[in-house]
Amino acid sequence: MLNTLTIWNFALLEQVQIDFDKGLNILTGETGAGKSILIDALGAILGNRLSTEFIRNGADWLRVEAVFDIGRQENIINFLTENAIDVPDGELIITRQITSNGRGTILVNGCHTTVTVLKRLGLLLVDIHGQNENLALLNSANQFKLLDGSDDRIGGALGAYQEAYGQLCQKEKALEEKEKNSVDSVQKIDMLKWQLQEIESAQLQVGEDEELEADIKKLANAEKISNYVSEACEQLYGGSSSGPGIVSGLEIVLENLRSLSRYDDSLEGAIRAIDEAYNQIKDSAYDVRDYGDELEYNPQLLDKLQGRMDVIDKLRKKYGASIEDILAFAEKAQQELFDIENYDEDIASLKREIDDIRKNTKQLAEKLTSLRKQAGERLAMAIEEHLHALGMGEARLEFSVKEAPLNSLGADALEILFSANPDQPPKSIQKVASGGELSRVVLAIKAVTAFRDESPASMVFDEIDTGIGGKTAQMVAERIAMIATGKQVLCITHLPQIACMADVHLYIRKQVVKGQTYTNVTPLTKGERVNEIARMASGVDISAASLDNAREMLVNAETRKQQYQKR
Repeated sequence: MLNTLTIWNFALLEQVQIDFDKGLNILTGETGAGKSILIDALGAILGNRLSTEFIRNGADWLRVEAVFDIGRQENIINFLTENAIDVPDGELIITRQITSNGRGTILVNGCHTTVTVLKRLGLLLVDIHGQNENLALLNSANQFKLLDGSDDRIGGALGAYQEAYGQLCQKEKALEEKEKNSVDSVQKIDMLKWQLQEIESAQLQVGEDEELEADIKKLANAEKISNYVSEACEQLYGGSSSGPGIVSGLEIVLENLRSLSRYDDSLEGAIRAIDEAYNQIKDSAYDVRDYGDELEYNPQLLDKLQGRMDVIDKLRKKYGASIEDILAFAEKAQQELFDIENYDEDIASLKREIDDIRKNTKQLAEKLTSLRKQAGERLAMAIEEHLHALGMGEARLEFSVKEAPLNSLGADALEILFSANPDQPPKSIQKVASGGELSRVVLAIKAVTAFRDESPASMVFDEIDTGIGGKTAQMVAERIAMIATGKQVLCITHLPQIACMADVHLYIRKQVVKGQTYTNVTPLTKGERVNEIARMASGVDISAASLDNAREMLVNAETRKQQYQKR
């Protein structure tokens, strides 16, 4: 429920705070006083467009703030939680501001958010009924939403249908892709077979490329390796020009130290360490010498290895960076070849599966159609009852549910048919309903649907009284008062029949002070209400008779309201 709306520098409104209450909140005032501005300001809170042209002359910014009591409305609390917005004590504060340079900010309980989030939140908070909403009824999607929302069973049936329909669409798309691919299957098969033949003929072994690279590196540098080995052996064993080598030198050292130890054993530790090093070096020297003896430069073997490496490099450029990648490519190509060669069988199997799913989907669609037809009859009767009470005693309304191709909403083509006259058969409401008739149809729908659990706690009726008067105005007033027994309703009106139904009556007054225009909103006392109802009914000149008439209207309105509350 909307508790407070505070507005700064919005068009004619310099600073206004409006306190609302439960039930019917009526706003009245002279034409041009700024009543529509309040709706624009509230619309900004609900995510409607807000531009710098709304900023009051002479001001650099405007701000609108609304305080809502959302209590335990789980749908709103869940939405706020999903968007990381806290809800302390069931209170919701929305602030929207824009500066003259076009910079805008939106705060929801102190958290910055976007217009998109605000619009979605606004749909949960307030249901605005105006000319745009009348036109929205003509939209097919909204007609489905209206009908489907009238029976809880339809929601479950629609969910089951949409799950089956989604599977059907997925399978049909897969079939379309398979049939498309099958057209190019011959060329694809030839290519895959050639690729597999090329890879299989190479008889690759995992790790083979690494071994080849090592062997090629060794053979290609055999001459350098031989020189390194020869020089190492000469240093280890000595030669004619270099004198004794390391091994011979260590033998001499050990022999001298062992001789020394016969006279002094102080170097026994050193002797053991040198002896151990000597044995290790001698064994390593044997390894170096044997490696040199076995070393052989073989140009033919090098050519063979390089040729094998060229084959592998060619495959790596085509199919992967390593032999593992090439073999993985071959495995994938083999599976793809298998799938293509089995296309006919797969397509036939997929078609059978689609037939089964389509059969199930159609059955679910038929159940959905049946529920919609039943719900349409009940909903049409309930709406007609209100239309008759709104002065359209011969009005007829139907929800026409006809067969249509399967789609996301079922297998139904839905159309609302309407007739205001007994001698005319119901036809599409888009074609036959006038603006005034359409407005009353929407009001009748609101009266039927207002008490659904998922509907917003607050409703706004803007320009609901356009083009009506007399008995019809009284009937419209009673429907609005009826809705207000279970909802908070905000209504701007020029009709005394509607105004006298108010639980809270707010008066909008425009004043010009020193060339500046100001609009104020004040709650009316009981006596002030009598004067305002009299003014609305008789014009500027208020007579004793008009005041008596206003009092009588208020008494009658109170009686009617009490009757609605007992229902």
